[in-house]
Amino acid sequence: MLWVHLSVALLFVALGIVFWRGKGAAMIAGYNTAPEEEKMRTDEKKLCRFMAKLMFALAACWLVAALSEPLHSRTLLWSGLVLFLAVVIAGVIYANTGRRFDAE
Repeated sequence: MLWVHLSVALLFVALGIVFWRGKGAAMIAGYNTAPEEEKMRTDEKKLCRFMAKLMFALAACWLVAALSEPLHSRTLLWSGLVLFLAVVIAGVIYANTGRRFDAE
């Protein structure tokens, strides 16, 4: 089961690298379905950098959960899952409040 956890964390890291390079904006839900005029008003680089940081944070949370396997600790598993959920919620709130990703 440890390899499954590590594979998921590696997937988040890979996505983070893609976003950090400014690529993959088409994979961002909401952005890929936005009208062209809204996409023109969005700073794609800022959005991708934010998504990269979010992916790296999610990978770290998943690694906390992955530690539960070799250490046989349900506390670490639940801590990692709660952290994961908290990061997702905080990321969605941060991304959808304010005008952080507006092109200047």
